Order: sequence, then structure tokens, then C-alpha cells
Amino acid sequence: MSVIATNRPAAGNFSGLFGALVNAFVGWNDARVTRNALNHLTDRELDDIGLVRGDIDSIAPRN
Repeated sequence: MSVIATNRPAAGNFSGLFGALVNAFVGWNDARVTRNALNHLTDRELDDIGLVRGDIDSIAPRN
């Protein structure tokens, strides 16, 4: 069973433009990891958690 932490603290103590870029990258990477994990599940495993394959992009968008 996989566990995905959704309460990760902000990436360091950065401020301004650099902090915004770091936080944007962290958000993008979290969504990428979530998408990959969900895509590796079978349709039955997705059904067990109440999802269908079409829900993956709405849960972890490709921004």
C-alpha cells in the first residue's frame, strides 16, 4: 500500500520570486508523482478507492 503525504511543509524559507518558483516546482513534482502512482494502479484498484482512470487528470493536473 502506498501513502502520499498531502501536508508537506513549504520548500524551505524562501521568499519573493525564487520562493514562488521553488513552490511551483514542488507542486508540479507532487502532481507528477501522484499521476504516476495512480497510473500504475489497475482499474480494479482504482475502483477500490472510488476512482476511474479518467479522474486522474482532475486529481493531479498537468500544469
